[in-house]
This record gives sequence, C-alpha cells and structure tokens, in this order.
Amino acid sequence: MDHVFAKVKGLRKKPYFKLISDHTLFDEVKTNITHCIEYNPDHNLDEDAWFKIEKFSKQEFCIELIKSAFDSKNFDDLDKSQFAKIGYLFSVQAGNFYFQKVTPSLFLKRKMIGFGEAIEVEEGENRIIVNSLPDAVYFKGYDTLIFKNLASISSIFKGIDELYKEATNDQVQKFLDEEFLNLTGDLNLEKVSKPNRKRIALALDTLNQMNANQKDLMLSYVHSYCDKKLTFDGINKKFEIKSDEELKLLLYGIEQRFYTTALSNQKRLANSVIDL
Repeated sequence: MDHVFAKVKGLRKKPYFKLISDHTLFDEVKTNITHCIEYNPDHNLDEDAWFKIEKFSKQEFCIELIKSAFDSKNFDDLDKSQFAKIGYLFSVQAGNFYFQKVTPSLFLKRKMIGFGEAIEVEEGENRIIVNSLPDAVYFKGYDTLIFKNLASISSIFKGIDELYKEATNDQVQKFLDEEFLNLTGDLNLEKVSKPNRKRIALALDTLNQMNANQKDLMLSYVHSYCDKKLTFDGINKKFEIKSDEELKLLLYGIEQRFYTTALSNQKRLANSVIDL
C-alpha cells in the first residue's frame, strides 16, 4: 500500500506525520539507474536525465527515515494546525521514497468567487501544490538517490550540499598563485565568481594528479584552442589572465573541455562531459 507523509519543521522527536493512506502521489519515475549521472556540480543535465548518489544509506547526509525499517503504523496523523509548518512531503510508493520540498510558493490559500446557483465569495482552503516530478527519489532496492537539482533537496538531506564543492579563499588563492598564471588588470581573490570557485575546486583536484610533463602538455593544449582569447607566454609558460571570463576558459582547459569534431574539424567547448 502506498502512503503520503509530511515532515513538520521545528520538531526533533517524531517530525514525520501521515497525510493519506492508500494513495500514490507521484507518477512512477521510470529511469535506468545505470544511465543516471554520478553527481558533478559542473555538469548540466539533459532534460530527461537525473543525477544519482549510490550507496546512499551509507552517506552521512542520509536521513534516519531511510536507514530505519519503515512501518506506516509508526506515524501519527497530521494535525490541521501543523499544515503550515510542512517542510517537505514524501510518498512511499512500491517501497521507494519520493520527496518534494515544500516552499511558501507551493502553499495555496486564495479567496474565490464561485458561480453556482448563486454567486458567492468562497474562502480558500489550505492546499499544497504537488509538482509533476518529485525533487528526489530513493530506490531502496538499489540504495540509490536520484535528483535533478542539489539546491532543491539540501533542506531535506542536511549536509548534502557538501557535494557542491566550492573552493575556499585559501584554495582560490593557491590556484591564483600557480606558476602558469600571470594575473593582470584588477582580477584578484575577491573578483573570482562563484561558478569559477566551483571550477577551481575541480581544477585543483585535476592538477594534483598531473606530473610536470602533463602540466606542460595541458598548457600547450589550452593555448592551441584559446590562442585568440588568452595571451600565452611560451618562454615562461604563463597565461596572462585579466578577467573572470578568461579565468573560466583556462579552467575549462585544465578539465580538457575543448575538442575538435572528427568530421567537420570544428573546435568546440563541451559544456558538460560524461566519462565513457
């Protein structure tokens, strides 16, 4: 039997309540989990794609609701006074957990004019809009969570936003001090954008895995694709970077996002990549 539940904000003990029994809230999400994308903050999903986190019950940000044995009889019914305090909905469907974050914009209470036998003003009832797709689905049999947007589920799974890896000030400065960078103009630590901070976190991991020869090859690779957009000092092996936009190109190059099409021989930038 499928059930619909709600998580009430502000309660530490027994924060989950039953809303409806014997009801399926969301259409079944049919997806091949093996084709879902391991979460990468710099990946832009296709419309029909999902991110995934495998072995989810072993993650620190997994909630006890998922880790514990589930029994619908352990949940009290939601009191009407608690309706406005709902933080998220979850629907247990065929043993899987479907989650939807509830934001103020999803609460609906409007006064309406009704045209029946007589025209009358009707006071709106409390309602919550249910989205066409859940924000996340936990497939218990696969111990895998799938989702489309990390920000939309960060209030459900506290700490999961650690996966959105943004470089610290020290890490950003460490990157800006790399030998192959020559900062000019007014670009400095404070003017590095949040998206580039995210890319710097990824780039530092990539650079740590490169030896000296590989770094030289990387610089040549970036120069071959960005010779008209980035100034490169071949003798001193330094890129002159004077803006956040130029920094972005260099970071894309470190991640080897530039490529040439095999048939038309066109140079392109891959906005997202998947390892084959």
